[in-house]
Amino acid sequence: MMKRDFKKLIEELHEEYSLKFPDSASINKRAKNYLVDGGSHTLRLIQPFPPRIVSAGGAWVKDEDGHNILDFWQGHLANILGHNPKLITEEISEAFKRGLGLQLGLTDKLQLETAEILCKQTGAERVRFTTSGSLATMYSYFLSRAFTGRNLIMKMGGGWHGSQPWGLKGVKYHSNGNGHYNYVDSEGIPETVTDEIIITHFNDTNMLEDRFKKHGERIACLIIEPFLGTGGLIPASREYLQSCRDLTERWGAVLIFDEVISGFRFHAGDLGSLYGIQPDLATFGKIMGGGMPVAAVAGRKDIMNLIGTEENNRVSFSGGTFSSHPASLLAAKKMMTYLVENEERIYPRLAVLGEKARKTMESAFLEQGIFARCTGYGNDAIPGSSMVTLHFPLDENASMEDPENIFDPSVCDVTLGRDIFTLALLLENVHILKGHGAVSTAHTEEDLTFLGRACQKVALRIRKYL
Repeated sequence: MMKRDFKKLIEELHEEYSLKFPDSASINKRAKNYLVDGGSHTLRLIQPFPPRIVSAGGAWVKDEDGHNILDFWQGHLANILGHNPKLITEEISEAFKRGLGLQLGLTDKLQLETAEILCKQTGAERVRFTTSGSLATMYSYFLSRAFTGRNLIMKMGGGWHGSQPWGLKGVKYHSNGNGHYNYVDSEGIPETVTDEIIITHFNDTNMLEDRFKKHGERIACLIIEPFLGTGGLIPASREYLQSCRDLTERWGAVLIFDEVISGFRFHAGDLGSLYGIQPDLATFGKIMGGGMPVAAVAGRKDIMNLIGTEENNRVSFSGGTFSSHPASLLAAKKMMTYLVENEERIYPRLAVLGEKARKTMESAFLEQGIFARCTGYGNDAIPGSSMVTLHFPLDENASMEDPENIFDPSVCDVTLGRDIFTLALLLENVHILKGHGAVSTAHTEEDLTFLGRACQKVALRIRKYL
């Protein structure tokens, strides 16, 4: 198959983008004098520079150049109600007026009230809060290793579990070598850490069984996103997730569901319950926090108690200065309460909007003879999904069931799907970061029509380069 050459198209996009966003370009130039690459989160620093945002509300954001941009990235998929919902901002604003909101360094009733909701909605017996999903998964590893007395951690290739030592292996796809995800993704991590991480394939039951047969007596935990996030927004099959539960029980390992993305995304609780599976531990964040930085580890009492005085604080999980930050927990309590009380109204509508967004994007390119396919669909356990990632398979029969295919450049045009698509859409005032996003309750039918027209223009631009 002839290799596609997008050099001229990329140059064209960069030039047009720089002309359209001059103030963001100027700020980016200044920022590079003080911030590495001009910012503090690598994913957001698109080339040639990111748009600099001055305000956001609902489905839209506004940048320094005065553009109104329809946003489907929505705070790294955290904003299920859209940007800055009044439900949350007014609650926090009133709390500040009452003298509550900034760091206390003391405990309060709010922690209890928030934990009660989380336990009730997820089946967890105990919870401890922290400030990020990265920390939550790290603490879940500590708990698992202490509880089992074992060292090995098993995860899925393409799974993202945060920027911490045990999370930075098996995230990025590598075209060369044996095992496309069997690589460490950062320097500076001791081999004694990364050698204890076993990579297996998502939705591959046979490989999972083989891994347990070989390493089962040494595996402390298996961690999995029931709905794979960075790896392509793919749901676990019912058979695969049940195998995860069965094999961890058989071999005495801890099963961890990383629900930082999937928690409260598909209904007002954990995704595992839609499969009828209760993990031993689960991590939560994003949507739960209502736009504020809060995360949690939740699960079985006998495992979680390793943190506490009953077990002589065998696992150190203090969580940091800003754990259970009052403003964050206030937002979390308000958000979860709202989702629970309005569950029957919110999630069916999100599913309908998500389905329309995926079909709209696919059809816009198909109309121009460009084969495109979305992941983010639900399955027999997930009745509907608000998630979407657009891919450009080179073969119409290509499987989109696992990240091994989605990020293989011989299967999908990765450059077109991640880099070109992002920039071309921004020129049409739509933001979907690297083709990856979700609808919120703030999105409307008119917004999806706007998305469709933008994708049509992008398809016309791309077509002559294929």
